[in-house]
Formats: sequence, structure tokens, C-alpha cells
Amino acid sequence: MDKIALTAGALYAIVLLRAGGTFAVGWLAGAGARRSRFAGRISSAKFRRAERAIQRWGAPVVAVSFLTVGFQTAANFLAGSMRMPLRRYLPALFVGGAAWALIYATAGIGVLEVLGRLFAERPALGVCAVAVLVLAVCGVVVYRRRRAAPSSDETVAKES
Repeated sequence: MDKIALTAGALYAIVLLRAGGTFAVGWLAGAGARRSRFAGRISSAKFRRAERAIQRWGAPVVAVSFLTVGFQTAANFLAGSMRMPLRRYLPALFVGGAAWALIYATAGIGVLEVLGRLFAERPALGVCAVAVLVLAVCGVVVYRRRRAAPSSDETVAKES
């Protein structure tokens, strides 16, 4: 239990600094970010979806964003750029960050222990498990990039 508490505490400090820093950058950037060289990233579908959700739901969206992958950074940046008041943002940061730290500490330690035992007892099976994990991650990345890229029919239609 001490190992989980120590890991969760370290992860909590990391997420508070990272998400709080993202919020601060968003706060400082504000409306100017939309006119900068980052305008393309900020106008992406992910950021627009996060912006709509934050405008509608506010702090609960920020807290729940910590349970997602990829949406978290957009939600924190947009909360800052939209000047969400600190009295609403900080509780969301503390609650969401705690949930994130606990999930990653418990699941992360569990996965590392299972892989450690697997490598110690059956190294070949451990290598296969890591290879399957890496291939699965690569497959997801390729799938998402292909889905996000416009098809050749769409680019021809836009050029016409």
C-alpha cells in the first residue's frame, strides 16, 4: 500500500503542475492564441469539442477530462484561455488530478508487476506480451490518423 500511496502522491504532484501549467499558458495566451501560429491546433476538432463542452458544463468537464486520453490537455488549455475563474478551476483540478493519479498509480503498478513476473518466469511470453501491446498501440494510432485524414475523394471535391 505504501508503494501505491507514494506513486499516487508523485503522480498527483506531476498532474497538478502539468495541468496547472497548461491552464496558466492558456490563461496567458487568451484570445491572442487564435491569431498566432498555433491557430491551426486550436481550431482542430478536438479543441472545438473541448471548448463547446467547457462553455456548457465548465468545471465538471475539466474534472472528467482527467479520465480521458488526449482531451485533458485541450480542456485545461481552453479553460485557461476562456478565463475560467480559479475558484471554479482549482477544485476541478484537485478532484480530477486525484482521480487520474489514483488510476494510473494502481493500474500502472499492477501492469508493471505483472510484466515483471512474466519476464522473470517466462521471458519469451513477456517479450510477446510487450510486442502485442506495442503493435496494438501502433494500430490504434494508424487507425485514428487514417480516420482523421481526408480521403482522396474529399480532397478532389474540395479542389474542384
